[in-house]
Amino acid sequence: MGANPSFEFIGLSACRPRSGVQNCPEVAANVPGVVALRDSNAPESVVVMTTESWSLFTDAVKAGEYDITA
Repeated sequence: MGANPSFEFIGLSACRPRSGVQNCPEVAANVPGVVALRDSNAPESVVVMTTESWSLFTDAVKAGEYDITA
């Protein structure tokens, strides 16, 4: 992907300043065809994937494939 685009990360509403929650996931989808994910406690580490890969990942999460409580 060449140069790093200017991602505009958005955090979860559960992670807003007064929530007291730390290390929240942040997602950026402002660059066409790309989704970026990072941890708010480690913003320098960014995972970048295609929108197709993001869709496959989120579908798997919704289906319970990554259910850590099971």
